[in-house]
Amino acid sequence: MSAKTSWVIDPTHSEIQFKVKHLVISTVTGSFKTFEGSAETDGDDLTTANIQFSADIASIDTNQTQRDEHLRSGDFFDAENHPKLTFVSTGLEKTGDDTYNLKGDLTIKGITKSVVLDAEYGGAMTDFYGQSKAGFEINGKISRKEFGLTWSATTEAGGVVVGDEIKLAINIQLIKQA
Repeated sequence: MSAKTSWVIDPTHSEIQFKVKHLVISTVTGSFKTFEGSAETDGDDLTTANIQFSADIASIDTNQTQRDEHLRSGDFFDAENHPKLTFVSTGLEKTGDDTYNLKGDLTIKGITKSVVLDAEYGGAMTDFYGQSKAGFEINGKISRKEFGLTWSATTEAGGVVVGDEIKLAINIQLIKQA
């Protein structure tokens, strides 16, 4: 049995983005500015990773202050009572040369659901400071209503203001811990 290796997310080289349809015709992109995560692997085998991740709801940023405040409110994320969203992996299944199904439990607003995300391994490298790093691109879709983010409004013409489907676009760089 190989020794356990710990990895942490490098926040300066990572980003957590989401996209949602607005008025069905355009897309709003947002991100979480404050987040942390770690992985534990058997040796350097990233396919054995147990991953834990959390993002601070208060750090949500859609480039529009009023909208961000609305998203933090009880209508959406209720940041006061549910300050973090979390993800804990339950498995990583190889689907191609560098592609995987990343399975795990996502908790938003106190509601936990199993999700499957597409993960692509971007490779590993040692940086100028001698740190071992590994990169992943993670994509997926979730239903906001399944997580209690049910606020809705319709326009005078009957159009939906906010879509249900949320697209996730996550770029992660992990740093191997000594």
